[in-house]
Amino acid sequence: MNEPLLNVEGLSVRFPETRAVRDVSFTLDRGECLAVVGESGSGKSVTARSLVGLAGDRAEVTARRLEFAGLDLASLDEKAWRRVRGGRIGLVLQDALVSLDPLRTAGAEIAEALRTHTKVPRDQVGERVRELLVRAGVPEPEVRAGQYPHQLSGGLRQRALIASAIAAGPELVIADEPTTALDVTVQAQILALIEELKKDGTAVLLISHDLAVVSRLADRIAVMYGGTVVEHGPARQVLDDPRHPYTRALIAAVPEPSGRGSLLSLPAHEGKEPDPDGCPYAARCVLADDRCRTSLPALAPREAGTRCWHPVSGPITRERRPQAEASPVRDGDTPLLEVREVSKSYRGRPAVSGVSLSLLPGESLGIVGESGSGKTTLARIVLGLVSPDEGSVSFAGVPWSALPERRRRPLRHRVQAIVQDPLGSFDPRHPVSRVLDEALALTGHERGPRRRARAAELLALVGLSPAVLPRSPSSLSGGQRQRIAIARALASEPELLVCDEPVSALDVSVQAQILDLLTGLRARLGLALLFISHDLGVVHHVSDRVAVMKDGRVVETGEVTALFQSPSHPYTKELFASLPALHRVS
Repeated sequence: MNEPLLNVEGLSVRFPETRAVRDVSFTLDRGECLAVVGESGSGKSVTARSLVGLAGDRAEVTARRLEFAGLDLASLDEKAWRRVRGGRIGLVLQDALVSLDPLRTAGAEIAEALRTHTKVPRDQVGERVRELLVRAGVPEPEVRAGQYPHQLSGGLRQRALIASAIAAGPELVIADEPTTALDVTVQAQILALIEELKKDGTAVLLISHDLAVVSRLADRIAVMYGGTVVEHGPARQVLDDPRHPYTRALIAAVPEPSGRGSLLSLPAHEGKEPDPDGCPYAARCVLADDRCRTSLPALAPREAGTRCWHPVSGPITRERRPQAEASPVRDGDTPLLEVREVSKSYRGRPAVSGVSLSLLPGESLGIVGESGSGKTTLARIVLGLVSPDEGSVSFAGVPWSALPERRRRPLRHRVQAIVQDPLGSFDPRHPVSRVLDEALALTGHERGPRRRARAAELLALVGLSPAVLPRSPSSLSGGQRQRIAIARALASEPELLVCDEPVSALDVSVQAQILDLLTGLRARLGLALLFISHDLGVVHHVSDRVAVMKDGRVVETGEVTALFQSPSHPYTKELFASLPALHRVS
């Protein structure tokens, strides 16, 4: 038998404060895609980085076997790694803005990979760069090649990074959340590119929380939790007949049309530490039984390796936990928000053109469209952060966009925002207590016990313990940070939340928790949501109505289920056709 291209046996990674990866084993053949899925902190990215020598200076990496194309990766020094990375193994990370050199153009970044790892003649490098950008789905490649990362949108940066990673024709591409920042049409192009790489014989190690993407690309799936692989098998078997309860919980958390009107996440058992001799991931297992903390169960052959007391007796279904009904929207209600023929241009290029929409109290309106369609500019206009060139915005009967800032400021507490990157919106020097304290101070809460009590109430509202108050946001998980951002937004008791990609950076289980949280807050507080996302499944799950934007205009609006079932505009049809679905038989 031919040896696999990549052979990993008994990989463990330990940091001074924790053991991040525990005895992980897998193989990968040429032309094959292995997807590694799991929530944040499960060890996916650490595993991937270990395969290219980037686990970090403080990491202790051990393995019984770590071979790539007959090469012992564990024996490589940094000089040898530089020949392998970028040449024989391409790496695509989630955050392209950090991965790309801010002082070099996108074209220069790709050209360096060509000069370092290939023998492309110098006079042909420019043409080869253009070809790679075209292959990665970058429009106007000649223009984009001359732009710096900060001049590109998130989607364009990601595509430039992918072009750089495949420039030298690597035998293996490690893609760590390569489509997270992309809208569905661009995502479809990238998925088609990865499928093309597979057909050409390139092996792909895909790290992703998007199970729909995984179901399209993966030949095999490894599910990681607590640093261990809890389930591993052919993609069809793992998705159709998952054996581990955690895998079933992940699949149940994916927003699907059939699940609209039910909660996505399962109740978590927080604050319980695992017994060292028991299940290594029991403390954070959403399905853990108390027996998990004292001993391992006697496993039947079917469950061998699952190490979980939870009964494996059938799929987890969303119907088990009905969703709380959101605040009813009544015919005849006066709109809370009215946007009338709003337009905005930058340097002569229209970002928003003649947009009109309305939002009733307690209603959720989804805004979808690809990158550059004007979604975020519209959100900034609604928030009063940008003034429209034409048209007007009214909020609760007040001419919102026409107000001077000094008159708008006292009303700002009624409209709050939740952004994609909550960490970037926090002062890195401040603990959670000060983040909430400043928000409460702006709403007139006096210092002292009452303000501290209110901070604890806000944390309880978003499902967090007061124990996080002294912690830095940077020490929290992505889901915890997003909950803190929501708590801060709720401090002023708003009537409208403008949510700009609030879950796009979260893994599927944490995403499910945040979506359930927002739905519950609508029901309890009567909040209206303007929900902006490129994830159509998420929009379908949380929205009452949807507005589709393209090139700065709203091309179609309608009730969410009706529009998803029968879109009328050609662009909406194209958008929905690009949406990856979770392909399962059952």
